[in-house]
Amino acid sequence: MASEEASLRALESLMTEFFHNCTTNERKREIEELLNNFAQQIGAWRFCLYFLSSTRNDYVMMYSLTVFENLINKMWLGVPSQDKMEIRSCLPKLLLAQHKTLPYFIRNKLCKVIVDIGRQDWPMFYHDFFTNILQLIQSPVTTPLGLIMLKTTSEELACPREDLSVARKEELRKLLLDQVQTVLGLLTGILESIWDKHSVTAATPPPSPTSGESGDLLSSLLQSPNAAKLLNQPIPILDTESEYICSLALECLAHLFSWIPLSTSITPSLLTTIFHFARFGCDTRVRKMSSVNGSSQNSVLGQERGRLGVLAMSCINELMSKNCVPMEFEEYLLRMFQQTFYLLQKITKENNAHTVKSRLEELDERVLCWGRQAESYIEKFTDFLRLFVSVHLRRIESYSQFPVVEFLALLFKYTFHQPTHEGYFSCLDIWTLFLDYLTSKIKSRLADKEAVLNRYEDALVLLLTEVLNRIQFRYNQAQLEELDDETLDDDQQTEWQRYLRQSLEVVAKVMELLPTHAFSTLFPVLQDNLEVYLGLQQFVVTSGTGHRLNITAENDCRRLHCSLRDLSSLLQAVGRLAEYFIGDVFAARFNDALTVVERLVKVTLYGSQIKLYNIETAVPSVLKPDLIDVHAQSLAALQAYAHWLAQFYSEVHRQNPEQFISLVSTALEAITPLISSKVQEKLLLSACHLLVSLATTVRPVFLISIPAVQKVFNRITDTSAQRLPDKAQVLVCRALSNVLLLPWPNLPESEQQWAVRSTNHASLISALTREYRQLKSNVILPQRKVQLEDTKVIIHQTLSVLEDIVESISGESTKSRQICYQSLQESVQVSLALFPAFIHQSDVTDEMLSFFLTLFQGLRVQMGVPFTEQIIQTFLNMFTREQLAESILHEGSTGCRVVEKFLKILQVVVQEPGQVFKPFLPSVISLCMEQVYPIIAERSSPDVKAELFELLFRILHHNWRYFFKSSVLASVQRGVAEEQMENEAQFSAIMQAFGQSFLQPDIHLFKQNLFYLETLNTKQKLYHKKIFRTTMLFQFVNVLLQVLVHKSHDLLQEEIGIATYNMASVDFDGFYSAFLPEFLASCDGVDSNQKNVLARNFKMDKDLPSFTQNVHRLVNDLRYYRLCNDSLPPGTVKL
Repeated sequence: MASEEASLRALESLMTEFFHNCTTNERKREIEELLNNFAQQIGAWRFCLYFLSSTRNDYVMMYSLTVFENLINKMWLGVPSQDKMEIRSCLPKLLLAQHKTLPYFIRNKLCKVIVDIGRQDWPMFYHDFFTNILQLIQSPVTTPLGLIMLKTTSEELACPREDLSVARKEELRKLLLDQVQTVLGLLTGILESIWDKHSVTAATPPPSPTSGESGDLLSSLLQSPNAAKLLNQPIPILDTESEYICSLALECLAHLFSWIPLSTSITPSLLTTIFHFARFGCDTRVRKMSSVNGSSQNSVLGQERGRLGVLAMSCINELMSKNCVPMEFEEYLLRMFQQTFYLLQKITKENNAHTVKSRLEELDERVLCWGRQAESYIEKFTDFLRLFVSVHLRRIESYSQFPVVEFLALLFKYTFHQPTHEGYFSCLDIWTLFLDYLTSKIKSRLADKEAVLNRYEDALVLLLTEVLNRIQFRYNQAQLEELDDETLDDDQQTEWQRYLRQSLEVVAKVMELLPTHAFSTLFPVLQDNLEVYLGLQQFVVTSGTGHRLNITAENDCRRLHCSLRDLSSLLQAVGRLAEYFIGDVFAARFNDALTVVERLVKVTLYGSQIKLYNIETAVPSVLKPDLIDVHAQSLAALQAYAHWLAQFYSEVHRQNPEQFISLVSTALEAITPLISSKVQEKLLLSACHLLVSLATTVRPVFLISIPAVQKVFNRITDTSAQRLPDKAQVLVCRALSNVLLLPWPNLPESEQQWAVRSTNHASLISALTREYRQLKSNVILPQRKVQLEDTKVIIHQTLSVLEDIVESISGESTKSRQICYQSLQESVQVSLALFPAFIHQSDVTDEMLSFFLTLFQGLRVQMGVPFTEQIIQTFLNMFTREQLAESILHEGSTGCRVVEKFLKILQVVVQEPGQVFKPFLPSVISLCMEQVYPIIAERSSPDVKAELFELLFRILHHNWRYFFKSSVLASVQRGVAEEQMENEAQFSAIMQAFGQSFLQPDIHLFKQNLFYLETLNTKQKLYHKKIFRTTMLFQFVNVLLQVLVHKSHDLLQEEIGIATYNMASVDFDGFYSAFLPEFLASCDGVDSNQKNVLARNFKMDKDLPSFTQNVHRLVNDLRYYRLCNDSLPPGTVKL
C-alpha cells in the first residue's frame, strides 16, 4: 500500500497548495493539468477508493468523487465488467459506513455518484439499486440517507440529461413509474407515523383562540365536521431528527410531483398528511413558543417548523400547476382546495392577540430550504392562490359545494393585509386573473350575464373601493410615501408609477364589468379633491414678485400635498376609464361622460388662467411639482376623452353643436397659454399632446377659425419668437399641419375647402423650412467648424418636424398626402441636393435617410416615378463599396444605422407592385451581394445583417418572377409547371448567403432567416423548385441537423425540426435512401455498428410529429454515442 499511501499524501499537499491564497494562477494551472491527467488513467478509480476511505481532507474527497463521476458518466462503456462490479459494491458500502461522519456536501455527492451508476446499470447489472434505497428508507437508522438517495434518483433518472440514449431515457421513466405507488406509500407512512407519534405525546397546549373555530365558513368548505375537527388538532412539537426526516420526505414528494402524472396513487391520506404539515407554516404559535423559550436552539427550531410549512406548500403547488386533471382526480382536487382555504381562513382570522397584518408579517419571514433560495410561507401561499385562479377556478366554480364568494372574501382580506408591496402586487395580479376570467365568461354566456354579475357584484364593488383607497394618501399615506418615485425600472417606470398603473388596471377591469357602480364610486372621490384644488384661488395673493399661495402652516401644507397627489392619481383613473364611454354604450353613458369632460375642461382652464404652475408656495420643492402634475394630469385626462369628443361631434354636428363647440373652444383656451418655452416641459408636453388629439382625432371644422389656434399658428411661424423645446415643437407642428391636411369628418368632399387649406399648408411649411431651404446655396462652400454645427442644428430641427408631419398623414386619404407633398416638394429637393455634401457626417446622413425612409413609406406615389428614381440613383451612386466599408467598419453604431436605413428604403422600393421600379432590381441585388454582404459576412457583429437579409427576402418574395418565369401555356401543356429559371447566379448567391447565416452564432438572425425561408416555401414553394431541390435542399438539411447536433441554437429546436421536415418532405425517398445514409457515413466519432443503430431507429415516418421526434432522437443518440466513444488517452501519470 506504500504507493497508495504516498499518492494520498502527495494529493493532499497538492490540494492544500491549490486552494492556498498564495498560489499563483500559473501553478494552479499546472496542478489542474496534473490532476486531470491522473483522472484519465485506467485504474485511477482504485486509488480514489483508497483516498475516500483513508482521508479526512474535504478537497481530496471531492476530487476523488469527481474522478468517479467522470468515469461513470463518460467512460463507463469501456470499464471491464469485473471493475464495475467492484465499484458497485464498494461505493454503497463506503456510504453506509461513513454517512454519519461525512460532511453533508460530500455525502450528497457520493449519493449522486451511486445514483449515476444506477442510471447506467439498473436493473440489468445493478438489480438491487432501487430495492436498496427502499430498504434504507424503511430502516429507522438510515431513513434520512434513503430519502436523500430517493430525491437524487428522482432528479437524475426521471428527467435525465442528454448523456443517455432516448431508448434508455424512456426505459428509466417506465421503471420509475412502476415504483411510484410503493414510494408514495412509504413517504405517506413516514410522515403519518411521525405526526401521530408526536400528536399522542404532545402536551396539550392551552386552548388557543383559533382552536375552537369551526365556523360556518369552515363547515361549508369542508362538508364534514370530522375533517374540520381533524384540522383543528393542536400542531405537534417535533424533535430535531423528526423535523429533518419530515423535511426530506416533503422535498422528495415535491420533486416526485413535478413529473409523475396526477393519478389515484396520490391518495387522500397522503394529501391530508401534506396539509397537516402545511399548517406548520401558518401557525404563528409554533414560532412564538420558540421565542418565548428564549434559547437560540429554540429559535432555530421555529425556523425549521416554518420550513416544513413552506415545503408542504411546495408539494401542493406542484400538484396545482398541472392543468391536465383526470376525471378520477377531480374529487381529490376539490378536497385540496377545501383544505387550503381552511388554511387561508386560519391565516386571515382576526383575534385579540393578532391583527391579520402582523400575522402575515411573521409568516413572510423567509426560511432557507435545502439547496434553494430562501422562500417565505406567504410567497408560497400566494403562488397557490394564483394557480388556483388561473388554472382551476373554471373547473371548481361549477361545484355547488365550493363557496366561491366566501373564497373571494378571504382573498380580499389576504390581499389588503399584505405586509410588502411586492406581496400586494402579486395579489393584485390574482384579482386581474379573476376579473379576466369573469369578463370572458360573461362574453361567452351573455344569456345569464346578469346572474353571474349579481353573484359577484358586492365583492367587485368592495375590491374597487379598497383599491381606490390604497392609491390615496388620504387613507394610505405611510405606505405610499415608502414608494420610490425617482428610480426607473426596466419598464421605464418608477415604483410609484408601477403601483398606480397596476391599481388602475384593476379599477378599469371592474369598470368594464360594472360601469355604473364603478363610476358612482370614483366620481364623488374625484369631486372632493377637485373642490380643494378649485378652492385654492381664494388663497392666491399678489406679492411684489408675482403670485403667492397664502397657505403656510405646516399641517395645511401637508394636507394640501396629500390632496394634490390624490387628485393627480384620480385624474389618471378617470382618464383610464375613457374607453368605457364610447362605441355602443355612448348614448347610455352619455350624461356621465359629459359630466366628466365638463369638469376636466373647467379644471384645465382654471389651472391655465390662475397660472398655478408659476405660483410661489411655502414649500416650493413639494407643492410646486404637485401643482404642475395636477395641471398636466388634467390635460392628459381630457386628452383620453378625445375619442368620446369625436363621437359626440358626429352625433350633434347637424343639429345643436353649441355645447360641443363650447367644450372644444374652452379646452383650446386652456391649452394656448401653455404653449410657451417658459412653461415647464411636463406641462408643455401635456398641452401639446391634447392639441394634437383635438386636431387629429376630433377634427372639428371650426378649429382653424378659433382665435386661440390662430395664435399658435402665428407663434410657430414667427421666426423672432423663441423656439419651443424639440419634442414640443414637433408636436405643435404636427397638430397645425393636421388641422389643415386631415379631412373634416361628417362633411362631403365638396365642402372640404381643400384649395384654401392647401395654400395655408404651403405657407406653414414654407415658414417652418425657411432657414433649411437657404442652406442649399451655402453648403457647397467649405464650412468652418462653428458654421457646420449651426448647419447641423438647422437640419436636425427641420427634418425632425417634417418627418413627423409625413408620418402622421401616411395612412390618410390621397388628397391629404397630395397637399402634404406639394408643400414639402422644395424641401425634399433641397435634402437630396444636400445629401452628397454630408455623406461623411454619419449623424446628418442618419437623419436625412430617416426622413427619406418616411417619405418612401408615406408619399412614394405622390413623389412620382422620375423623382423617386433620381433619389434611388443618387443613393446607389453615393454608397460605393468604400463608403459602405467606412460606414460599417469605422463609424460605429451611427454608421451602421445609416446603412440599415438605406437598406430599409430599398426594402420599400423592391416591395412596390407593378413594373415601375423593376429596372433597379439588378443594381439593388448587386449592391447587396457584391458590396454590402462581403463586408458583413465575416463580422461576428449582428449590425446590418438583419436588414440586409430582410431586403434579400423582400427581393425574392415580391419579385419572384424576376427569377422564375412561369408560363401558363407551358404548365397546361406539360400538366405540371416546370418554370424557366432566370438570373440563376444571383438566386444561388442569395441562397448561399442564407445558408452561411445558419453557421453563425447569432440566434436572432438564425430565427429570422429560417422564418424567411419557410415563408418563401409556403408562399412560393421554394423547396419544390428544381434548382433548390437538386442543388441546395440536402445542403440545407445537413446544416440544420449539424446545428442541432452542436446544440448551438437550442432555443430554436422546434423551429429547426419543422423546417427540416418541410425540406425533407419535398423528396422523402431521396432523404431516406440517399441523404440519411450519407449524413451518417460522414459523422465522425461513431463506429459503423452505432451508425447502423442510428439508421435503424430513424423510422421512415412521413408525418410531422413522428418525423421531428425521429430527428431529435437521432441528434440525442448521436451525441450520446460520441460521448461514449471519447476514449481514454494513453500513458499514465503518477502523483
